[in-house]
Amino acid sequence: MFVPKRIFFTKGVGRHRDYLQSFELALRDADLEQQNLVTVSSIYPPNCKRISKKLGTEILQPGQIAFVVMARNATNEANRLIASSIGVAIPGDGSTYGYLSEHHPFGETQRVAGDYAEDLAATMLATTLGVEFNPDTAWDEREQVFKASGKIFKTFNVTQSAEGKLNMWTTVISCAVLLPD
Repeated sequence: MFVPKRIFFTKGVGRHRDYLQSFELALRDADLEQQNLVTVSSIYPPNCKRISKKLGTEILQPGQIAFVVMARNATNEANRLIASSIGVAIPGDGSTYGYLSEHHPFGETQRVAGDYAEDLAATMLATTLGVEFNPDTAWDEREQVFKASGKIFKTFNVTQSAEGKLNMWTTVISCAVLLPD
């Protein structure tokens, strides 16, 4: 059984006249171009330690199969705003699982996309943990309720945005990379 014990976050943007090459360049920008990436769903494993991107990429080996939660978006339209975001919600009890969310919008700024992804992850965790809240209140208010409950330790997001360029593909990625011992 593989339950990741470490996690790191990265993001990147790539531009090229070819769609696939723009994705490759986004992977390079995120320092993940040498791995075989397998996308997985969005659970932050229990007792999983967040490490730096620098340490995480040093651990990875070329050709390694790496499990990632990835948000990805691309455009070939000039001036079109795109974003990719991973929202993170970590429970107060480290032996309990948390949530990662993926968001890949068009027309949202980096801040708007990041807040949305963070809110999504926190809301999923709050409903799992039985935290009562009003879903119609603004994210800033719900964030305070979630953290005041003591059941949610931390929320954050990792977001990449970019604007499309004429005659080029632009790709953005945001990733949570799950590592074994």
